[in-house]
Amino acid sequence: MSKGLLSFFSIFIALLMGALYYTDIIQSPFISVLNSIKSNYRTATEFIQSKIDRHLFQARHIAQLEDRLQQYENNHLVMRQLSSEINDLFALSHSTLKTDPNVELVRTISYQKFGDLNRVWLEINDYNSSRVYGLTHNELVAGIVISQNGRPLGLLNSDTKSSYAVYVGKESAPGIVHGNNSNHLIVKFIPAWFSIEDGDEVVTSGLDEIFFKGLKVGTVISVTKSQGYQTAVVEPFYKANNPNYFYMIKKVR
Repeated sequence: MSKGLLSFFSIFIALLMGALYYTDIIQSPFISVLNSIKSNYRTATEFIQSKIDRHLFQARHIAQLEDRLQQYENNHLVMRQLSSEINDLFALSHSTLKTDPNVELVRTISYQKFGDLNRVWLEINDYNSSRVYGLTHNELVAGIVISQNGRPLGLLNSDTKSSYAVYVGKESAPGIVHGNNSNHLIVKFIPAWFSIEDGDEVVTSGLDEIFFKGLKVGTVISVTKSQGYQTAVVEPFYKANNPNYFYMIKKVR
């Protein structure tokens, strides 16, 4: 290449760079194109990163669920084995007692009435309308199931007609708990000779054959005495914020 031609290209490139740097009319379309390329590149990289993060999160979540399911299956097998051995011991001692609990996952259809958050219609297979069943959520007592015109109606803890037998405190003081359409539960008919204190835990007694013994209900926040009995106000563990699914205890033993 001749020196003249090289000088020409050098001067041309210098003038072009200067025009791009100092002239808005020429500079604007180049910047627009570059910004568009940058924007598309950023969108693409964020999309890819989001997909990668989502895939990794799902993979971790699936792995956690698989581990948890394996643990539940293991616990279920252990409990079935213990149940079998207990029934064998009953048979050896010629006892008529046996243990064969039955729990079913049930789904909420809707609230019974608009504005009443304490009553829900439930979808239950093979429903026996002559019985009262216990409802649990995450191993906490949530309420009971009764028959309303032959259909299963869930009465959550706060409902005034939701009632079942409980033990209160370290001495396992017997009582009957029910709702009062508020954030607290009421345990009545606790014998006066039992020592009940604030903070005592309330659990199911199992004596009503609605719940297993020892399921958590709540903690005592106040106690009053009247006519030979004590009444405890209880802060429940279960909060009915999202009542979509429950476990229903179909058979205690």
